[in-house]
Amino acid sequence: MPMDITPYVESLRQDLLTTAEAGGAETRAAAERLLPALEPAVRLALMDALSQAAAEITSELPAGAVEVRLRGREPELVVDVPAAPAAAPLPPEDEDDGGETLARITVRIPESVKARAEELAARSGRSLNSWIVGALRAATRERVIDIDLSGTGPRQRGRRMTGWV
Repeated sequence: MPMDITPYVESLRQDLLTTAEAGGAETRAAAERLLPALEPAVRLALMDALSQAAAEITSELPAGAVEVRLRGREPELVVDVPAAPAAAPLPPEDEDDGGETLARITVRIPESVKARAEELAARSGRSLNSWIVGALRAATRERVIDIDLSGTGPRQRGRRMTGWV
């Protein structure tokens, strides 16, 4: 839905006329002649401010963007947030900890994250605790990606890359 910036333009117009009245009738007449020329500049300045705000908000988002679009003479803020990716499947629960000593920790997380974790744990038929342990195991498992870009393949020329995920 477009944002109506006309009230802001009108407020500035009224402020300028009120200020010009202090200079007398001649100053007010000059201000009234200048105001029609100032309206497009004021609208452009407001668009610039909205665009800067949208860029700053976008830079703080983990994904997605906020854009300012012009619909007629009015700006429109458009928020594009991609759908959350499906959760990666967790490895099967290991009942045997290999005789490892268990540690107890307290974790403070937002209620919304806890609710989502409980939902995912229930979907997988596991307790929240075992689901979290599985997620931590999957996240801390060392995995190496070895991509051969040495050019030995029929279509590739390049170099070999190795890294950790």
